[in-house]
Amino acid sequence: MNQNKKKESAAKKALELIKTYLHKESVLGIGTGSTTNLFIKSFLEAEIEIKGVVCSSLASENLFKGSSHHVLSLNDVYGIDFYIDGADEFNERLELIKGGGAALTREKILAHSSNKFFCIVDDSKKVDKLGKFPLPIEVIEIARSAISREVLKMGAKPVFRQSITTDNGNQIIDVHNLNLDVPYDIEEKINNIPGVVENGIFAKRKADKIILSTDKDVQIIE
Repeated sequence: MNQNKKKESAAKKALELIKTYLHKESVLGIGTGSTTNLFIKSFLEAEIEIKGVVCSSLASENLFKGSSHHVLSLNDVYGIDFYIDGADEFNERLELIKGGGAALTREKILAHSSNKFFCIVDDSKKVDKLGKFPLPIEVIEIARSAISREVLKMGAKPVFRQSITTDNGNQIIDVHNLNLDVPYDIEEKINNIPGVVENGIFAKRKADKIILSTDKDVQIIE
């Protein structure tokens, strides 16, 4: 099975798991990325009536244009019933690295605000230890070089992601070769650097379920 088919299988399984719990007052959180886009496609085809969706990016919001679903602001709702998103990496503790699509800050806000966070991935995203994928950090522009120097002190290599501005108007540093033996601690340490908006480690708010598509089947890890 090719990778796109595996992504599609994970997306369809996620919809299957949540659709019986969705009703007219449900709020669905929608992440960003190629796997999430396939979930959006399946969700729109299913024509399920809910209160609305809260999206982590303008790109995801655009996919709902012309549909019957209301795109809501997180400020307009009490919370999110289910948040559906992909990941760049995950480990056996359901900790994640996210942010390849530069939407990590809004993704983390929505994940934190959700009752349940279902992460949809194919088996290429599974790792024994986080960190093979460069860790994205969203930064305020004036602090980019200062933050990079702090990252160097941690023994890692910061690389400015050029030609990318986040939906929040900020910049991205991708951090290579960072020791992530204890992701929870590193998540907190990086976020304490002045000028950091957010980083792509999801350890404090990890996934509640990993929906993992392989060549053979779709597995639920929790």
